[in-house]
Amino acid sequence: MKSTDKTETVYFSTKGQVVIPRRLRQELEIEEGTKAIVYRQADHLILKPITRSHINRLRGSLKGTGAMKEFLSERKRERKL
Repeated sequence: MKSTDKTETVYFSTKGQVVIPRRLRQELEIEEGTKAIVYRQADHLILKPITRSHINRLRGSLKGTGAMKEFLSERKRERKL
């Protein structure tokens, strides 16, 4: 991913939909059906596409944290309910 200094203006539809400019979709490898995470940070909306390269960067990031053990124990507790 390369950063850019260009600013683009987009508009929200009545349904809250926005069209991301083609140049940015190409740079960020966003294709039809790509999902994204959206959250608020102060007065900003952050939109992070979940692309193949994003998933590849996350691989191994939880190694050694015990996250999988916690996840499995949580699922076990849910099954008992």
